[in-house]
Amino acid sequence: MRIARALTTVLLAAAVLSGTAGAAVADDPSPSPSDGASGAGPTEAGTGFRDATAIEQGQPATATASAGDYLYWVFPADAGHRATVKATVTLPESATRTGSSTWQLDVYDGLRRRQACMYGMQTRAAAKDAATVELSCTLRTVRSWAEPWDNDPLPGSYTVRLTVTELPEEDLGLPVRAEVRADVSDAGGASAVDGSLAAPLVAGAKTADTAGEPKQAGVLGEPEDGWSSGWWSDRWIWTVAGGLLCALGAIAGYALTRGAGRPSGVPPTA
Repeated sequence: MRIARALTTVLLAAAVLSGTAGAAVADDPSPSPSDGASGAGPTEAGTGFRDATAIEQGQPATATASAGDYLYWVFPADAGHRATVKATVTLPESATRTGSSTWQLDVYDGLRRRQACMYGMQTRAAAKDAATVELSCTLRTVRSWAEPWDNDPLPGSYTVRLTVTELPEEDLGLPVRAEVRADVSDAGGASAVDGSLAAPLVAGAKTADTAGEPKQAGVLGEPEDGWSSGWWSDRWIWTVAGGLLCALGAIAGYALTRGAGRPSGVPPTA
């Protein structure tokens, strides 16, 4: 009976832990992008790294500019985040353009290192009669810590730069409208690493006020849940669950061994 009770305890504990871990994974927001920020986004873009306009995760930002301008925005990304940046450029009327154009979307981390895109079209050509051009870039998962010689993305601010790389000289200065959005999802514990930065790599940036107009100066805000610095991931759930299962397995094994070694007909001791 004691052996049966021990085995039953192990099976029940395993079921409970599996359900708990499964619920935690189900509640993890990683499969879906960020829900977006409330309120209107900024309606201007910066002209360089130092005055890049700050946007929140999931918040659309717009800007009216001239073809040939460099447009800059900046958003926060924490350890375990995987960011997807999308941009849509509304082009001038085709009758006013003399040829095709090529647009490019680049993303830089807090150290101003250009980050490679896992997938997406970050460079795209637009025909002379095209009304819009869409670009996207999905970054690698942000790591909480990396070796100095690595180019891994680190927690902090990420600067988005949008510009045209090829354009007929006659079309320079034509009005264009750009819309940018940075959605962030959680990659989960599978991408977690040991170690963390002392502080996120956050750059100064313009921030939008309640009316949607950018202020002259400010500091990039934190992600919605704050800076975690990589201390938490769902690996903790599986680590604790595995430890408990090992302990229960050891108890069950001890009970089985003790029961097998007792002579037949001898009642168990209290």
